[in-house]
Amino acid sequence: MDYGLILPSLGDASTREGIEAAAEIAEREGFRDVWVTDHLLVDASAAEDYGRIFEAVTTLAYVAGRTTRVRLGASVIVVPMRNAVVLAKELATIDVLSRGRLTVGVGVGWSRPEFENVGLVERYAARGAYTEETILLWRHLWSGATTPFQGRVHALDDFVFGPLPDQGGDLPVWVGGRNELALQRAGRLADAYHASATNPAGFAPRIPIIRAAAEAAGRRMPELSARIRVRLDETGGDGYALRGGPEAAAAEIRAFAELGVGHIALAFASHDPDAMARDVERFQREVAPLV
Repeated sequence: MDYGLILPSLGDASTREGIEAAAEIAEREGFRDVWVTDHLLVDASAAEDYGRIFEAVTTLAYVAGRTTRVRLGASVIVVPMRNAVVLAKELATIDVLSRGRLTVGVGVGWSRPEFENVGLVERYAARGAYTEETILLWRHLWSGATTPFQGRVHALDDFVFGPLPDQGGDLPVWVGGRNELALQRAGRLADAYHASATNPAGFAPRIPIIRAAAEAAGRRMPELSARIRVRLDETGGDGYALRGGPEAAAAEIRAFAELGVGHIALAFASHDPDAMARDVERFQREVAPLV
């Protein structure tokens, strides 16, 4: 199993120091990647979780400059709330500056009030189609193609795009989401499917939908990834998390592995650098060897 670390870039306790420390811990402990979270301007009902959150693309660029080995990911960028071409340029730039270490996780978003707040409420109903077109546009630009691109929103005839990502048109794009349309989108277009807040039993029924869409599109089955909170020693709480002792947590990870999930992005509770280091080191020492 490959492990990623969710950076503590959201919540009232989020700080620059915490983000820096988490990135350093991830490199030191041999994690494959680190991940930012994305929201822009939530309404008051979501303030506790997302009222304070570091902007995702900017944070990726900052972390790219402070690391040398760990890959950089977004879990996930809400694509329809942004300009697709500007994102293509930003992400290509980060990939070049990080020497090819970027993975782009994308989602369509779920909060209509947030779309209203950023002035894009008219895009909310078509956010899935916009995201799919964006992925196709990115592939076109990142590959170095100079032929026209024709979509429902974007029509490019005379353009020059550079610098190209170090990974070129193969820069990995992971798709998140849980409804059937999102799962089909992952099968048709993504390099990996990235789930969130889902236990193995909830993950399992999604896999045949992804596989069928991939086969229909003549593509290989995408890789499978899960974002999971870690709350060792807790016996209860809201939402899904790895809870209980090390063996219980390892058993959950083994259940994911049996489904074919090969990557898990771990979200620890602490934002304090010392506490996070202790939690991550404990996971690596007591849980990972049992998997």
